[in-house]
Amino acid sequence: MGSFVIVLREGFEATLLIGLILGVLNKTGQRQHARAVWTGVAAALVSSIVIGAILFAAVGELEGNAEALYEGTAMLLAAAVVTWMVFWMRKQARTLGGHLRSQVSTAVIAGGGLALASVAFIGVAREGLESALFLFASVGDDGVATTVVGGTLGALAAVTLGYLFYRGTVRLDLRRFFMATGVLVIGFAAYLIMGGMHELGEAGGNELLEESGPILAALYGIGLATFYLRSNPPKPAPAQTPATAPVEKQPDATPVNA
Repeated sequence: MGSFVIVLREGFEATLLIGLILGVLNKTGQRQHARAVWTGVAAALVSSIVIGAILFAAVGELEGNAEALYEGTAMLLAAAVVTWMVFWMRKQARTLGGHLRSQVSTAVIAGGGLALASVAFIGVAREGLESALFLFASVGDDGVATTVVGGTLGALAAVTLGYLFYRGTVRLDLRRFFMATGVLVIGFAAYLIMGGMHELGEAGGNELLEESGPILAALYGIGLATFYLRSNPPKPAPAQTPATAPVEKQPDATPVNA
């Protein structure tokens, strides 16, 4: 369940980013640069898979307390990263789309190609690396099969949902979607904290550390979920699909002709 929700959320964020980039290119008549965008996406996916493979390969070389210490640290790090991203995304929600469109317009004016590939790579790689870290941390408790199946289904759902949203087939309240998945992510982060404390307690032979895990996890999950729901950021403008979103003009740049 955790791997499905995490990959669904992170994957959907990535598809929204790709959709925004392609939408800008369509609006400005620069569709020939789409290949550069997909090159950046492919490079980001490969990088995420490689990083995930390195994490799994590294733990395979460890045994006993060293392995428990490695896994416990990875769990706590994954919990911190995904929680930070939930709050970061909420803070950036109003300006992220406009900032991205500005980056794409600037890249097109500069000639596209590598610049556009870099924009796509950075955005997708960020989501991919977060997913890889969480999936690695989840394997210890959920097992390889469950984690892989959940992650795969989450990726398929994210791509399907992102495509339908881009085409305008599905109208989705993004604010509610990310609020609901954000609460679930915080819950899974709390679960990772409990598992991480257990692993660190085993590594250090400290029963108190193991027993404090559920208490810290409960405080973490309830406290941050409550704060997340009670914080009231300004409501975003009415949702638009990437294909219909307006393109922001650069004040100091010459408009690109179709």
